[in-house]
Amino acid sequence: MEFCRVHTLALVSFLFLCPVAHCWGVDSHLTVCKIAQARLSEAAADAVKQLLPESADKDLGSVCSWADQVKFRYRWSSALHYIDTPDNLCTYLYSTVAGAINNYTSQLLSYGNAASQHNLTKALLFLSHLMGDIHQPLHVGFTSDKGGNTINVHWFMRKAVLHHVWDDSIIETSEERSYDSNTEGLINTIQKNITTAWADQVKTWETCSRNKTACPDIYATESIKAACDWAYKGVSEGSVLKDDYFLFRLPIVNMRLAQG
Repeated sequence: MEFCRVHTLALVSFLFLCPVAHCWGVDSHLTVCKIAQARLSEAAADAVKQLLPESADKDLGSVCSWADQVKFRYRWSSALHYIDTPDNLCTYLYSTVAGAINNYTSQLLSYGNAASQHNLTKALLFLSHLMGDIHQPLHVGFTSDKGGNTINVHWFMRKAVLHHVWDDSIIETSEERSYDSNTEGLINTIQKNITTAWADQVKTWETCSRNKTACPDIYATESIKAACDWAYKGVSEGSVLKDDYFLFRLPIVNMRLAQG
């Protein structure tokens, strides 16, 4: 299987790729995929299990960062992980990322069709990852700062770039403080909120206009709005981001994980 041939080398290269690329953290992608898999219909859950590589042991979350790990092999895929928004334009413009999400969704809808020529395992792994990326606000960030990658800040006492704060730092700090650094605790809390605090919003998150299966334009529009309203707001080169930033942004991060 294609996945198996690239998996081992991809894991080795992953650490070298992420510092210079747009990579929402492993915990973030794990969270999105764990929540998604638990909400699948019986038919969809069975299809996912059939498409997953044997090494995943039927767990979508375990391979949800695969698309980051294979950028060295599929160089064309790097541009699918982020959307460049013109500076200070807090509205979304169509991009190839939206096209890729629609394309992989369409491919997966051919599951069960013996005439399908698509690699549906690859489509599943790309789609599950890109759905996480497009919900991270700074993956739809401004062109000149590369989605916050060139904005140097301090996250409490540590040097970081703003993009990394939203990829990893907010989530890791939440896990350290509230869940004993355990991602499962974060996942359980978000799942609980989906059925309680956010229950009246979930149907809207799951529904696209015009009977579409996926609506990446909506996801990206939400992300750039969150980037302007929360990620970039109050931040400049050299900013020190502490509890006031963390505590007000954490609910936004958690909701974007849930929506993804």
